[in-house]
Amino acid sequence: MDKKNSRIKRALKLRSKIKKLNANRLSVHKTSQHIYAQIISGDGATTLASASTNQSAIKSGLKNTGNIAAAVEVGKHIAQKAIAAGITEVAFDRSGFKYHGRVKALADAAREAGLKF
Repeated sequence: MDKKNSRIKRALKLRSKIKKLNANRLSVHKTSQHIYAQIISGDGATTLASASTNQSAIKSGLKNTGNIAAAVEVGKHIAQKAIAAGITEVAFDRSGFKYHGRVKALADAAREAGLKF
């Protein structure tokens, strides 16, 4: 099994556990150049809030969009949007990525900004 299929398998396993909780989830996706975060409703039908390094409000304050500093900014931004939408508690969906580096930085920044996991 290659690296991508292993990640997808881990993601499916994690999402099935989150689905049983029926909680809003903070889903993170990363590429080499960008990082994306979405808060998805418990039933998975709607996106309640989103933030990424592609958005001009976040991109303008960054020198590079593919590093830990960019992930911290996205984490703060998604937490602010979630709290404005009335969401304070979410389940963290790391999409099969390992919990270190940019994924961990985004999660820690979201926690510091007021989200509870």
